[in-house]
Amino acid sequence: MGKLTVLALRAVIVALLVGSVFVQTVMAVLLALDVGDSALSGRVVPILTIVVLGVVTAQIVLVCVWRLVTMVRRGTVFSLAAFRHVHRMIGAFLAASLLIFALGVVLAPGEAVAPGVVLLLGVAGLAVLGVALVVLVLRALLAQAVARDLEASRMRAELAGVI
Repeated sequence: MGKLTVLALRAVIVALLVGSVFVQTVMAVLLALDVGDSALSGRVVPILTIVVLGVVTAQIVLVCVWRLVTMVRRGTVFSLAAFRHVHRMIGAFLAASLLIFALGVVLAPGEAVAPGVVLLLGVAGLAVLGVALVVLVLRALLAQAVARDLEASRMRAELAGVI
């Protein structure tokens, strides 16, 4: 991976992290004020909790991607240490999916939110669950690559011993 690519990806990650902190601080307060003045006023705390926790899951994914990019740059991504970050990403995507479903459940009762919005939240939760499954498949590919890398290292050591 080239230096320019890594630099561009890190710039995007930093921008997203700064934006997520903004959402957690400023936008959460504005959302609380808006929801407090609407028909959803009795559900302010669950809605804000779900939104803030959802942003935390996104931050976890961004930090894990940053660390994996660092490992790629150093040439150490095909190691057992990479699995820790991949597992965290899978967990964060699963948690985000559950949070989206929970938001749909919180918003569903009553007529304050259109049924189509709740349906869209269900579809979004399913899509995020699909992303978690894709990352799980990629984890299996990483496992195969790590196994092949370990086997190649073992064979190089044997060959060096013979020569």
